[in-house]
Amino acid sequence: MAKNQVKISANVVDTVRPAVAGEGRNPAIDALRGLVGRITTPLLPDDYLKLANPLWSAREMRGRVVEVRRETEDSATLVIKPGWGFTFDYQSGQYIGIGLLVDGRWRWRSYSLTSSPRSAGAAGPATFGGVSGRSRTITITVKAMPEGFLSTHLVGGVRPGTIVRLAAPQGNFVLPDPAPASVLFLTGGSGITPVMSMLRTLERRDQIGDIVHIHSAPTESDVMFAAELAQLAREHDSYRLTVRATRAQGRLDLGQLDDLVPDWRQRQTWACGPEGMLTEAEKVWQAAGIGEQLHQERFAASRAAAHGQGGTVTFGRSGKTVAADAATSLMEAGETVGIRMPFGCRMGICQSCVVPLVEGHVRDLRTGAEHEPGTRIQTCVSAASGDCVVDV
Repeated sequence: MAKNQVKISANVVDTVRPAVAGEGRNPAIDALRGLVGRITTPLLPDDYLKLANPLWSAREMRGRVVEVRRETEDSATLVIKPGWGFTFDYQSGQYIGIGLLVDGRWRWRSYSLTSSPRSAGAAGPATFGGVSGRSRTITITVKAMPEGFLSTHLVGGVRPGTIVRLAAPQGNFVLPDPAPASVLFLTGGSGITPVMSMLRTLERRDQIGDIVHIHSAPTESDVMFAAELAQLAREHDSYRLTVRATRAQGRLDLGQLDDLVPDWRQRQTWACGPEGMLTEAEKVWQAAGIGEQLHQERFAASRAAAHGQGGTVTFGRSGKTVAADAATSLMEAGETVGIRMPFGCRMGICQSCVVPLVEGHVRDLRTGAEHEPGTRIQTCVSAASGDCVVDV
């Protein structure tokens, strides 16, 4: 599931990942990382570590692509072996940041993890669609999007052995343990990716209970994980799968949900897919008075129509400036002049990119609301509304 999209200019070395995956969870690894940093000063620890293993780094998490498996004509699963310090106790449904060096530029996106989380001591083969605990790998499944440069490259161009940068898993679209007694999964297109991690986790834990899963895709050949889903339905009578081919059958009308799932009001629901589907689901669940039972994941921030002329953005700490239009986020504008800014989801959700607005006004790209000097703003979803200065 691509949580889209960022453009980085050729003169940018990289952007700052939000955290080293696993940092703070293992004191021994953190202490060793710090020791390496001290004894190798003034040279970077990576100058030494990479000589021993390209996946070792004292300042960032890395991984190696070990396999690329085609899922559909325009999607593929990447099996990634994380490097030093990664912990496998993420939650099913979370996403991870991936940085890839393409044509001399580091490009970042976030994608849902489709693998089942495992603790550091886990071992043994997964029982459904997963990867052996001993293999110490994670998977993401990417759908190539027409406007997505990196997604297209990951599906059609990345080769096994490629080294990527990783950001720590995060996200609140997660399944509790134990799972609710009755569940409805409502997915569309690549929105199935976080739910696939959930299903694999439930299968591994032998917790497949009363689950209804409605999935929409243009055609049956566009269904990601089709064979695994069919196998799961064969092996578990309590998992009921309905696949809707929208080109032939039309889009799912949630107003008719009573016909498909008569007890949907009693189920906890996880929904992920196109923006239109999620917006409709939110209205239906709210109208039924059960909005708290609907859990949603959006792959892209909804943006209000751009207006205004943008302005000159000044990055106060560096003194650098850049002219930006009203549709370009401050983060994207800064990256074109080499400004290193923290980030996480790049969608306005995780709050990793919040900085003070010193002067001028900026506009929230999602709502159109303007923010005044002295407020704290999210650089990934804010654009200049006239000349402005940010504390970066």
